[in-house]
Amino acid sequence: MVGELEFEKPVIELRKKITELKEFTQQSDVDLTSEIEKLEARLEKLENEIYSMLSPWNRVQIARHPSRPTTLDYIEQIFTNFFECHGDRFYGDDEAIVSGIAKFHGLPITVIGHQRGKDTKENIRRNFGMPHPEGYRKALRLMNQADKFNRPIVCFIDTKGAYPGKAAEERGQSEAIARNLFEMAGLSVPVICIVIGEGGSGGALALGVGNHIHMLENSTYSVISPEGAAALLWKDASLAKKAAESMKITAPDLKELGVIDEIITEVKGGAHRDIAQQARNIEEVLKSSLRELLEMDSDALIQHRYNKYKRIGQVSFAKDLLGVK
Repeated sequence: MVGELEFEKPVIELRKKITELKEFTQQSDVDLTSEIEKLEARLEKLENEIYSMLSPWNRVQIARHPSRPTTLDYIEQIFTNFFECHGDRFYGDDEAIVSGIAKFHGLPITVIGHQRGKDTKENIRRNFGMPHPEGYRKALRLMNQADKFNRPIVCFIDTKGAYPGKAAEERGQSEAIARNLFEMAGLSVPVICIVIGEGGSGGALALGVGNHIHMLENSTYSVISPEGAAALLWKDASLAKKAAESMKITAPDLKELGVIDEIITEVKGGAHRDIAQQARNIEEVLKSSLRELLEMDSDALIQHRYNKYKRIGQVSFAKDLLGVK
């Protein structure tokens, strides 16, 4: 099966068996209802066991699933009247980032997000979700526009990282990311960031300076990929699984460290299993965030953002000073 993950094989095989028995029952006079019910009960138990005990590497695999919903999938499900805006007004349009204006329950919103492809052709067009500097400048153009017209900003984060190619560096990749960090910190409107897949390095952080940062349950958010960390630490990228265990890149770890505000529950097996339900889960968290942030004035929003980043790491640092394990 396309996108079949190793740890899911027992579940997939049992689902296949149940499907075969149902088809056999329909095509013959043999009643296998009792056997099917037993297998379905066993399947539910097995799913609960597997998906409640996911390791960090399992979550990395789910975050990278080829069928995992993208920014455009969620825009279609959550927002209305989406009008996409193109170009950075300096160089060109980067399709690795989509941005535009939409409505959320009647409220005008600016939506920005990384966009990867669903197949090889689209991935090439979207540069595998790795933005060039013009992508970040497009995002910043839309953020400044939102700031001018007092529209809240919602950013969907889903990238392995910014594109590291020679042309991107020549056009100012590092400067574009740094400017986004600087400008986002001072925006006078609510900024909500949601990690929906992989949140990799500065490429993710360039859309990640917000009042609230939320993560889907099986997403990752880190300074480097597990493969990159393994290559640097142990000179062996094949030790990525070991690196993932120690990097604290999953939503539960980052929630404990105070990096993110809320974990968004995923449907059993991952967001790709039921996009509509996953979109509803995100929608509920988004409503709650907006309800809180829209009560603040501009100065309070900027101060709130400042305080959020000032607090990150304080608990860990205090433990280190006190020698607490």
